[in-house]
Amino acid sequence: MNKGYIHVYTGNGKGKTTAALGLSIRAICAGKKVFFGQFIKGMDYNELKSVEYLPNLQIEQFGRDCFIYNEPTDEDIKLAKEGLEECRKILKEGKYDIVVLDELNIAIYFKLFTSDEVIKILKERAPHVEVIITGRYDGEKYY
Repeated sequence: MNKGYIHVYTGNGKGKTTAALGLSIRAICAGKKVFFGQFIKGMDYNELKSVEYLPNLQIEQFGRDCFIYNEPTDEDIKLAKEGLEECRKILKEGKYDIVVLDELNIAIYFKLFTSDEVIKILKERAPHVEVIITGRYDGEKYY
């Protein structure tokens, strides 16, 4: 059985989601299945179009819009927590080879949920599942 590793793409500037999508494309071309969960995002980003071209890719957004210039609302928190629960089930089930938790670091930074909650679901995941975490403000350890 292969061990699934945890990747963390962080830092200021662009390219974190793009890097995660690139690794996802490579995995899909190798016959793997990828789930791409986007926290705080609810807008029509271009990466959403990729599911039209890539079999074995599912993208789901757990947000309304990008609120990072304002305070999150109760609805933002609710959607993020529901998204984290959905990702917990997906990680544990092991149906996908790669699970991307896009903008997870920002969700933690804005206290939509805690790093302890994230660590718990990562420890409960199926052993073969590879995880990619993206977002600015990575001050936590996930492993």
